[in-house]
Amino acid sequence: MLNYNPLHCLPSSEELPDSDDTPVDNELQDLIPSLLKSTLSLVWAERWNWYFGVNMGIYYDPKKPAIVPDGFLSIEVNRFIDGDLRLSYVLWEEKKPPVLVVEVASPKHLGEYSSKKELYAKELGILYYVVYNPFRRKKPPLEVYRLEDGEYILMSGDSIWLPEIGLGIGRERGVYQGIAREWLYWYDEKGERLLTPEERLLEAEQRANLEEYRRLDAEKQVQILAERLKSLGFEPETMV
Repeated sequence: MLNYNPLHCLPSSEELPDSDDTPVDNELQDLIPSLLKSTLSLVWAERWNWYFGVNMGIYYDPKKPAIVPDGFLSIEVNRFIDGDLRLSYVLWEEKKPPVLVVEVASPKHLGEYSSKKELYAKELGILYYVVYNPFRRKKPPLEVYRLEDGEYILMSGDSIWLPEIGLGIGRERGVYQGIAREWLYWYDEKGERLLTPEERLLEAEQRANLEEYRRLDAEKQVQILAERLKSLGFEPETMV
């Protein structure tokens, strides 16, 4: 009897295009997901069961082209495939859809609030859909949706806690790559923002500078005390 596995007939990630060759509309569509990814790489440095893709194609149907979100997070998947990097994210290979998708809206509004939103809900079953629109003025720039019964429900709060991920997401002003503006960040359960790698490095440098200052200050104080003792006729080197 012939054993037939239809998965063997599906194209693999090596055979599929790894990009739709569509340039981003603005630099934030690359910078914001990259910031989220770099922070995760630090916070989850000891974990190997997650993957964050930036501008990477997600293949969900072999008969349809990939959809390419600005960023997406998958958990309970291998961070690396056989020690190598992914070319694309192929659902029939990964066996698990992303748990979160991030879209940074462009001024052209390329379906972030309509077609893409519906596709993520109906076709991919993405649990959390995050849309950030820095060009909005009358509505909140950040919207976080949770999939419930096949429909996205808008969540509320400044930093939205995502229990299935164990992190929150929100927005606030900060500095990334020397650019001072509003960014998206990860938060802990108490609503405290997680530091980015750049901020961790700066904090470590400041701590080292403070310790060096205290050391030099202590040495100076010892020197001043020794000079005073000498002026009084004492030799500090012979004092016990």
